[in-house]
Amino acid sequence: MIIHLERAEARLPQVEATKKTVPLDSHVVRAVDGQQMSEAHADAYRRKLMRPTYPFTMRSSEIAAFHSHRACWQKILDDDLDAALVLEDDLHFQEDVFPKALTLALSNIQPGDFIRFPIKLREEKTEEIDTSGGIGLHRYDRIALGMVAQLVTRDAARALLAASEQFDRPVDNFLQMQWVHDVRVLTVWPSGVREVSAELGGSMIGRKEGLWQKLRREILRPLYRRKIRAMARQHLNASK
Repeated sequence: MIIHLERAEARLPQVEATKKTVPLDSHVVRAVDGQQMSEAHADAYRRKLMRPTYPFTMRSSEIAAFHSHRACWQKILDDDLDAALVLEDDLHFQEDVFPKALTLALSNIQPGDFIRFPIKLREEKTEEIDTSGGIGLHRYDRIALGMVAQLVTRDAARALLAASEQFDRPVDNFLQMQWVHDVRVLTVWPSGVREVSAELGGSMIGRKEGLWQKLRREILRPLYRRKIRAMARQHLNASK
């Protein structure tokens, strides 16, 4: 499933290239447009809904992005799929790495799993699931940000949908909160995935801020991250 915003016409060639590269049947999922959201979509956002409190107000584009991923999770259930590879439309695959990473993930995936293919890795390994040809599938001490590419099972989709009928933070921040959705999140690295949004005209979730807003964000972001890491450690220890 390739999430694509219809008005982002500059990304259509990248969508087509992705469809040719991925060795699976592909389907383009129409992204929710933050400029034309329904009232129901907007009302799903509730500030300060969960702990730790997310310190920033979500932009309409972030709310729309969350709903776009929820649409993919819902389609997994509606089509009764065992799992689906969910992709954003601003990625590029290393053709000598990604097929091996995908094969490793598919050979180890279990019902309820959510397997990430990140563009960067900053976490520390806590559990090795499998390795092959220099590529590893592991569980990490925490979940990093980014939702460019992921393999989502039916049970994971069901759990994520149930836990996000209302939400208060971006979808990748929500995914970090395993104590809320209770989905096993694994990571493949190296993933063979690279983000190319800058080459396609920039991110569709841009932020223009004044000096005060930037300063406030730089102060609050690390404080929030510390709280998330602490709760992630508690959850990891409790699940052992």
